[in-house]
Amino acid sequence: MTRKYFGTDGIRGRVGEGAISADFVLRLGNAYGFALPRNSWRKPLVVIGKDTRISNYMFEAALEAGLVAAGVDVQLMGPMPTPAVAHLTRSLRADGGIVISASHNPHSDNGIKFFSASGEKLDDDTELAIEAALAQPFRTVASAELGKAVRTRDALGRYIEHCKNAVPRGFDLGGLRIVVDCANGATYQLGPLVLRELGARVEAIGIDPNGVNINEGVGSTHPETLAAQVRATGSDLGIAFDGDGDRVLFVDRDGGVCDGDDILFVLATDWRASGRLQGPVVGTLMSNFGLERALNERGIAFVRTKVGDRYVHQGLLQHRGVLGGETSGHILCLDRANTGDGIVSALQVLEVLQRRGTGLREALAGFQRVPQKTVNVRCAADAKPADAAPERDALAAAQRAVA
Repeated sequence: MTRKYFGTDGIRGRVGEGAISADFVLRLGNAYGFALPRNSWRKPLVVIGKDTRISNYMFEAALEAGLVAAGVDVQLMGPMPTPAVAHLTRSLRADGGIVISASHNPHSDNGIKFFSASGEKLDDDTELAIEAALAQPFRTVASAELGKAVRTRDALGRYIEHCKNAVPRGFDLGGLRIVVDCANGATYQLGPLVLRELGARVEAIGIDPNGVNINEGVGSTHPETLAAQVRATGSDLGIAFDGDGDRVLFVDRDGGVCDGDDILFVLATDWRASGRLQGPVVGTLMSNFGLERALNERGIAFVRTKVGDRYVHQGLLQHRGVLGGETSGHILCLDRANTGDGIVSALQVLEVLQRRGTGLREALAGFQRVPQKTVNVRCAADAKPADAAPERDALAAAQRAVA
């Protein structure tokens, strides 16, 4: 059975159209509420967070109403990175989590992402169950069984401590000059706070969200803004997050951009030497072949999955790995967080650089990229995948040629 609404990362689209409309999101919240497991000792609990898009006021209210009508208690986190909601869902022992965000897209888009009680992306079967529940009429439980919605006051502090616990006690950035770009998104408070509490001298940009400027000329999709600021201030490096804080890119002291493949190389080679690395490194079909070759030369296995951090996560679980990610900057460090987390991943890189006393470019010595171009091809909805024997054999031959 194919999914009608869910894509590779929740439900996403243009605000006011189709599934990204207030009436649909109201029904979505209600359907999700009734799809949650029930027990006899308390009502189901769902955590809701959002990024800084102006449409999130509308969608937060719609989800809250649909869930409460289904007899679900709701904790509202306010603006909060996607990985923070995943962490809080798990730490608060909630039955599920929801993030209202379209990640790196402009404010005119929005989306709904769901997390399981363990803080992980939903599997296909659960998404299909929610879609099946959407086919049912909107339902409201008896008045005495309605849920309640409250705002959580300590969410920020809880997540800051989680991030700081992802690096060794005593870790100190010792006056390192860092420019951090928060994309006018969900990390606009947390990103600079965490780095400053760890001792960095921080200049922050992209920290003035107004509802419509998320990802607008800033953040991980516009690293040139960060690069210019790093060069202008003579900073040691720059860190860019996307609108919902699950992606991270770096800029070196000269303004050179380091993407997710670079980050995987730095972490994988260091963790292999220290014994922290377990299993293979997991990338996607879009990961640069130079990364695979460089890791293989160092005795590190590399496995590819379909594009999407949920598939990288599945690949890590399947192969019992702890490190994976995408070129776009989705990095998963499963021994520190159970989903892609921009802040936690950034801290892992900073810990390696500080411990080794090296810069980004020095840490990337030995990683040579293979020229690679990505082309998006529009296909009909009923198009057959290119997995027939001739196409499969041609792809395998091309991969061998650059290995």
